[in-house]
Amino acid sequence: MSRVLIVEDDPDVRQAVQLALRHQGHDVFAAATGEEALEQLRAFRPDVIVLDLMLPGMSGLDVCRRIRERDQVPIIMVTAKGDDIDVVVGLEAGADDYVVKPVQARVLDARIRAVLRRQDASVSYGVRPRAETHGELVIDRAGLVVTHRGEAVPLAPSELRLLLTLSASPGQVFSRQQLLEAVWEHSYNGDIRLVDACVKRLRTKLGEGREPRYVQTVRGFGYRFGVL
Repeated sequence: MSRVLIVEDDPDVRQAVQLALRHQGHDVFAAATGEEALEQLRAFRPDVIVLDLMLPGMSGLDVCRRIRERDQVPIIMVTAKGDDIDVVVGLEAGADDYVVKPVQARVLDARIRAVLRRQDASVSYGVRPRAETHGELVIDRAGLVVTHRGEAVPLAPSELRLLLTLSASPGQVFSRQQLLEAVWEHSYNGDIRLVDACVKRLRTKLGEGREPRYVQTVRGFGYRFGVL
């Protein structure tokens, strides 16, 4: 049973989502404000957070950033339909996925289960050495630990699975659609911004400059893991 924290200020929506997710077998807690959500995070220790961006007081974006300062728990953000700018900003702030209002319980449940599967990101990557060294980057697939220049790199589930997917086939070019299906288990082409935002966050955490060594762009095609 997964532990889900719902952060939503509308009591009707909050209750409806809670009931629906409990019906799907999740253990659900709820918070009405960002401040309450941060308190719940320490006490409840959720497996995944469903976070509405439109909150009173501390905004959902600020909550997302605060969480990412100290925790890599998966975050699925909830946005109003058509708020593309909020989606991009939210993803760059550290969200792993998103759904739009009105939230459909079956869609949210599917996204929760998909993001939790990313936690076990070692599955389906074949038998490879326990630790792979790529220049200053070391990837431990069995332990799901990434270090760069000897320092551990804290990666959210989507960032880790993206890195594992790309590095499993160095030099191979993956389209955004291929990565969307492999990492997020989505097939809707409109969600490819998930890929670009995740690449941006991953590069930042790996200290990549203008000419990335690891996660490289192949213009007009997609991304590849650089052969060092």
